[in-house]
Amino acid sequence: MATQNDKFLRGKILVAMPKLDDDCFRQSVIYLCSHGKEGAMGFMINKKLKDFSLSDLAVPFPVQNFSNLNQIYLYHGGPVEKIRGFILHSAEYQKPDTYQVNTQIALSSNLDVLTDIVYGIGPKENLVALGYCAWEPAQLEKELMQNDWLVTDASTDLLFHTNDELKWERAMDETNIDLDRFLPCTGHA
Repeated sequence: MATQNDKFLRGKILVAMPKLDDDCFRQSVIYLCSHGKEGAMGFMINKKLKDFSLSDLAVPFPVQNFSNLNQIYLYHGGPVEKIRGFILHSAEYQKPDTYQVNTQIALSSNLDVLTDIVYGIGPKENLVALGYCAWEPAQLEKELMQNDWLVTDASTDLLFHTNDELKWERAMDETNIDLDRFLPCTGHA
């Protein structure tokens, strides 16, 4: 029997509709880490910070060789707390404060996780984000009713292995909606 919590969108992808004209969210793909009566929280996974990698923030790390850090890019996770770092990662890696989104994906914000990634003992898959997206209670539901977002299943391939410039298009494809047949304005009966 389904419960009310089964209807929430934790672990799903939000895909910005073409009509969404907000500079921050235009063509964004957001992975939802939490969604419930108290609101929602997630990370944009397709907005890499240009010319900025983890090595640019590495001064406090106890690391001698920064060459591995040049491979770890930072993403604009969202407009809330833009200087706070988070690591969206594969769930095989766990620390005491790791938040388990589902069986495949987890979320950490501990500096130890970044150190483990640098030393090659961290999660197999990861995406480092600065900031996050948040919605107040019922705000996301309202935006969904206004057709600002499409919802689709999340795959680790989309999250971690798809080229950032292709994530929005690929996520749109996964919704199975033909945008050529989509009207820019829709109504609700």
